[in-house]
Amino acid sequence: MLVDGGDGGGSEDENGDDIAGDEDGIDGGNGNGAATGTDRTAVTARTWGRTRTWRNFRERGEGYVQFVSDPVVFTEAALSIREGEQPVVDAATAWVRIEVEAIDTGSSGDTEWTEWALFPRERRVLERTVPTINRGHGAVIEATVAASRLDVDAYDTDDLLDRLSYLEGVVKRCGGPREREAFSRLVELVDRRW
Repeated sequence: MLVDGGDGGGSEDENGDDIAGDEDGIDGGNGNGAATGTDRTAVTARTWGRTRTWRNFRERGEGYVQFVSDPVVFTEAALSIREGEQPVVDAATAWVRIEVEAIDTGSSGDTEWTEWALFPRERRVLERTVPTINRGHGAVIEATVAASRLDVDAYDTDDLLDRLSYLEGVVKRCGGPREREAFSRLVELVDRRW
């Protein structure tokens, strides 16, 4: 899942943003576009630092949550800046337009964070598929989180580099061509140090 602040800009801002579920779904319906298994009554997300998502949420008060299954697209969105006229990536299988409201702020170490309430306003499912799951795909997602935290004071860089090395091995053993390509792109984007 990608969170886009509405300018079509990707999200180096996806650095492990915390998502919680919405028991009422969109427009009071049965849909739940967020993670399940939570007792919260509102969907929330946390941005870390002064990222594009933070800036766009603050300036525009809205954005898009996008669902993608392609690990290369996810990696690009998580670790690079994508500018485009359309706020939804072509590879999205679904999206939700949200309005946002800052509900809390704080810091962890030297990194400031903002907690946002997300209010779903419009949604579209573009593709219905039965997803296949492999460890390589999961390792790419975990690696983007670790890579996005490199050089953030609240995290130990050596631990993150060890994790990236381990996850690279998982991708090599268990991933397919798209997972391997995604990890290669991750290495380019963060300038391999492990």
